[in-house]
Amino acid sequence: MVAEKDAWSRQIFSIFREHAVDFYGYVPDAGNAELIKLVEAEPSTQAILLTTEEEGVALCAGADLVGRRGALLLQSSGVGNCVNFFSLVKAAHFPLFMMVTMRGEYGETNPWQYAMGQATLPVLEAMGILPFVVHRADELDLAAHAGLAAAFRAGNGAALILSQQFLGAKVM
Repeated sequence: MVAEKDAWSRQIFSIFREHAVDFYGYVPDAGNAELIKLVEAEPSTQAILLTTEEEGVALCAGADLVGRRGALLLQSSGVGNCVNFFSLVKAAHFPLFMMVTMRGEYGETNPWQYAMGQATLPVLEAMGILPFVVHRADELDLAAHAGLAAAFRAGNGAALILSQQFLGAKVM
């Protein structure tokens, strides 16, 4: 079931606000575009444009150092850019929460997206990042709350994975 873009973005933003997420680091992507508009429209939150995804790991560490919460919004292809920085999560003992919009799976038409799409979950798990995967709209609420609690209450790295079954396949 493909989620209606505006509805899931509003739903997830509301959940993020419940968990006091203030800063949203992102590299522009169609998958997070509606969510970024909501973040930018809310005076108490800040969208931070990144030049590369690994900067978002450092942003989340900095937010934690000052008692705030950050989220890194990225596409599955960006997970590969962050691998070296993921080692900081365990070594420096800070929570990391990511929302990953998937490519390279269900319905993908761009052959370049398959390699990292297939590697995303194994890479996250190898780096100790807990994945919370959403395939259907009725899974979003529970997975988002569980992932945010794993990050901000238990101090783990956690990733909310929005599958292409949930998002819909992007046409090239």
